Amino acid sequence: MPKGPLMIIGGAEDKVRKPTILEHFVALSGGPDARIAVVPTASSLGREVVEVYDALFSKFGAARVDAVRPESREEAHDASLVEVLDKATGVFMTGGNQLKLSSIVCGTPVGEAILRAHERGAVVAGTSAGASIQSSHMVAFGVGGSTPKQRMTQVAAGLGLVDAAVIDQHFDQRNRYGRLLMIVAQSPQLLGIGVDEDTCGLVEDVDGERVMRVLGRGAVTVFDGSRMVSNAHEAKRSAPLLASGIVFHTLPEGTVFNLSTRSLVPQDAVVDPEDAEELAEASRDLRQLARDIAAADAAPAAIRRRLRMRRPRTAPVATRPTEPSQPTEPTEPTEPTEPTEPTEPTEGDPA
Repeated sequence: MPKGPLMIIGGAEDKVRKPTILEHFVALSGGPDARIAVVPTASSLGREVVEVYDALFSKFGAARVDAVRPESREEAHDASLVEVLDKATGVFMTGGNQLKLSSIVCGTPVGEAILRAHERGAVVAGTSAGASIQSSHMVAFGVGGSTPKQRMTQVAAGLGLVDAAVIDQHFDQRNRYGRLLMIVAQSPQLLGIGVDEDTCGLVEDVDGERVMRVLGRGAVTVFDGSRMVSNAHEAKRSAPLLASGIVFHTLPEGTVFNLSTRSLVPQDAVVDPEDAEELAEASRDLRQLARDIAAADAAPAAIRRRLRMRRPRTAPVATRPTEPSQPTEPTEPTEPTEPTEPTEPTEGDPA
């Protein structure tokens, strides 16, 4: 059985105006047959955040929504929580503190149940902290900034649903380029994945390879440092890092990226409906012109000559006088006549 899809959401997903990502999660989870387990351990809101997602997922047609909220590693051994995850067709991990989430869930029966759900084909999704924990290595905490600097962030273990990778979220909105670059500079074997808000990297198995399709209004940024040069092993304290030769990908909605080969997947061009109609109309005009030429049984140059020959027949007479039908003998000019004297008006005639 193929592994289930992963939905890596960069946080702040739209829940009101255009909740495309959350609707897609419910649909992948089975729609009206979906049994969704919400894991809100990372959040400090507790019951409130569960109620929000319960209302949303039920609105989108899910049959059942259950909370799985261990607050300690001891509670993460609770058999009743594991049972809910084992029956779930979709698992959704909320945002919050990703270090809290990983320290409580990873390496426990609850964490193992999430891995089993993925292995048997269930959808595993996570937003913000719930996105970061899906990679093998996870950003624990750190500051923002565009320049990679030594010690600007720290890394913890994730669930490993996405192997040999590190995932960061709220990426562009909180300027987290530098800290993700720092991790890749220190561990070039890891693929750095940064996900913007209201954006999702949908990861699926295709012919034995992991392929990611981008959904949402932002972009997914990928850093491939497999051939990079770095001085991370000798840089001091908070010094800027040398990071040369990194392959940089910015992937907007609709882009497909092969995580296994670290390469872009070419896609067929998508034609706008209005452009398609214009192209169709132009094609019809060309076909009509071809039929006209074929009907005349002549080359376009010959048609133009025939048209020029026809023009005099339809031209106005004043512009081109016609020749007389029969020639006449020329006549001698006549002498001009003397003007006559005007006659006096007679009575009764008007003056």
